[in-house]
Amino acid sequence: MSQPYYMNRELSWMEFNTRVLEEAEDQNNPLLEQLNFSAIYQSNLDEFVQVRVGTMLDRMKENPDQKDSRSGMKPKQQLHAMLKGMHTLLPRKDRAYFQTMDKLKEYGMIHVTFSDATPEEKKFLEQYFKREIRPLLSLHPIGKHQPPYFFKNKEVCVIAHLASKSGVTLNVIPAGCSERIIRLDRTGRFMLLEDLILHFVPQIFKNTRVLDAAVIRVTRSGTICFDSAAEDEETDFRIIMKQLLHERSRREAVRLQMSKPLNKTAMNYLMKKLKLSEKQLFFEGTPLDLSFVYQLGDFNPAPELRFAPHKPQHRPDISVKTDMMSQIADHDILLSYPYESISPFLRLLDEAAVDPEVASIKITLYRVASNSRVIDALCQAAENRKEVLVLVELRARFDEENNIQWASRLIDAGCTVIYGLHNMKVHSKLLLITRKSENGVQNFVQIGTGNYNEKTSRIYTDLSLLTANPEIAEDARHVFDALSTESLVETTNQLLVAPLCLKTRILSMLDEEISHARRGEEAYFAAKINSISDRQMMDKLAEASRAGVKIELVIRGICCLKPGVPGHTENIRIISIVGRYLEHSRIYISGTEDRRKVYISSADFMTRNLEHRVEVGAPLLDPALREQAVRMVQLCLSDNNKARIGQNDGTFLHCIPVTGKDAINAQEMQYQNAVSHAEHN
Repeated sequence: MSQPYYMNRELSWMEFNTRVLEEAEDQNNPLLEQLNFSAIYQSNLDEFVQVRVGTMLDRMKENPDQKDSRSGMKPKQQLHAMLKGMHTLLPRKDRAYFQTMDKLKEYGMIHVTFSDATPEEKKFLEQYFKREIRPLLSLHPIGKHQPPYFFKNKEVCVIAHLASKSGVTLNVIPAGCSERIIRLDRTGRFMLLEDLILHFVPQIFKNTRVLDAAVIRVTRSGTICFDSAAEDEETDFRIIMKQLLHERSRREAVRLQMSKPLNKTAMNYLMKKLKLSEKQLFFEGTPLDLSFVYQLGDFNPAPELRFAPHKPQHRPDISVKTDMMSQIADHDILLSYPYESISPFLRLLDEAAVDPEVASIKITLYRVASNSRVIDALCQAAENRKEVLVLVELRARFDEENNIQWASRLIDAGCTVIYGLHNMKVHSKLLLITRKSENGVQNFVQIGTGNYNEKTSRIYTDLSLLTANPEIAEDARHVFDALSTESLVETTNQLLVAPLCLKTRILSMLDEEISHARRGEEAYFAAKINSISDRQMMDKLAEASRAGVKIELVIRGICCLKPGVPGHTENIRIISIVGRYLEHSRIYISGTEDRRKVYISSADFMTRNLEHRVEVGAPLLDPALREQAVRMVQLCLSDNNKARIGQNDGTFLHCIPVTGKDAINAQEMQYQNAVSHAEHN
């Protein structure tokens, strides 16, 4: 049943991406960082189109009358609202890009078109095209008597409309044959390859009259159906995944981006070939793929163009002279990325790989870095004849091919590799190291909120708990036993383990706070998560609000819960922070200071996380670590620079940034706190 405090998931996601776009527009951000946010906005939108638009089109075919449980909207209504929102934001995206590029001219960084080029540059470009580009180009006709050209997903192309007596004739030229950025001088004047090809289209088709030409980019549905694949128990799932990925690459087009329209006849012909409606067509002023902007930082080293450099700090209370397992046995450690270095965790793995007393290493992998030290350590451990069990989740969206390759390498090294359960992904971040010595068996556990990825540990905020607590280790062992037998953990002592032992525990915490509030006592609940959409969780939070529980939520992305709705969520405050780092850590806080429980977790408050995935949360039992996590959430809640305040209509309003000594930028302050701690201890 829909409630007045529910927000449609798709529209909430668009609200989130609007917050990203605001960072591209924010004049307080350095210029190249503004450009990066423009690229992040587009990259986010690409994934949204592939996954959510693709899913909605599927629902329109399969269940056209099925209503969204939160908003009551049918698939067609949702799709209409999604596409309308995308069209509405497009001019803002274009304007942000061009305003930033205009200001970068002061630094010699200029996106040049052929008409803007100097005579010398035009001469160079003509020769460059003739010698370096034209021999590499392939021409693909689209016409009545031709097999249909297949536009690859997100491939930038040039399309030409050619004069023909036999009807509409189009020709497609893929623009990925060479480096995309063509530098015209040492300071930063550049041209994009697709623009150069577009300019020389008349020369390419010099024996045919070109009626029109444009740069285009097709986005295809990225949804995969695992249901039928899960029934095949005899085939290695890597082989099944490869087939599914091939099928995904051939899925239907769901969006067409163009630099400008062709004439009406050609446009109608193209749209019919792609089976797209007019609403799925977007004319964009910016380059259709903005990923190239990340390379522009190499053009000019001026420090004011980038955020001030932040170096992950090394914890002074972690000795480089003492092995990590001894230090973890002495006390729990909570690492906070990217403010602190991931190196202690990597040291733990490296040491375990060569320690003769380590008997086994067990770990769950969802996403890892391209040159992964984690994979290296696991392979080394297996080569040293340790038992190494690695769960590799092959269904990590858009990392499937990488994970297939990692699984193969781990198997070749002698690791035992298993995959996620047939009907649910394993999203947990869990490590268990077992060491057998003269003193008996010792276990060391790591539970994280983010992936085992050295690259993202520098740009995502995440927490990593290292502990030797026996009860947590016993729970971790049960998790790996369950994964190895394709079963679910039904009971735990300390860990929260979805799908059976996480949501119920959070609901119980909320019930406990409701009881305190109804007795007239102070009651409190807070969470820092990426997303919330689960109806049962939202209903319980609304119930707690009505009972008088003070609730504070820090939610980066999808937020289907509206705060401040009279009679329902008046005691709920929600903020979202979008800044230089991607907020990714999940923290749950229940109770007032004298009875506070604090957990870190891999799970958001979404039904897929709570009921359809294996997720793990861990209690912070050390009072100092509990307070560390609480201070982190409180600092986010006090942010008055990058915070967006949730409104009772589901929108978020950027706070008016405070300057001077009262300014609080939570991410900057957490970094400065890490620096201060490193310097004064």
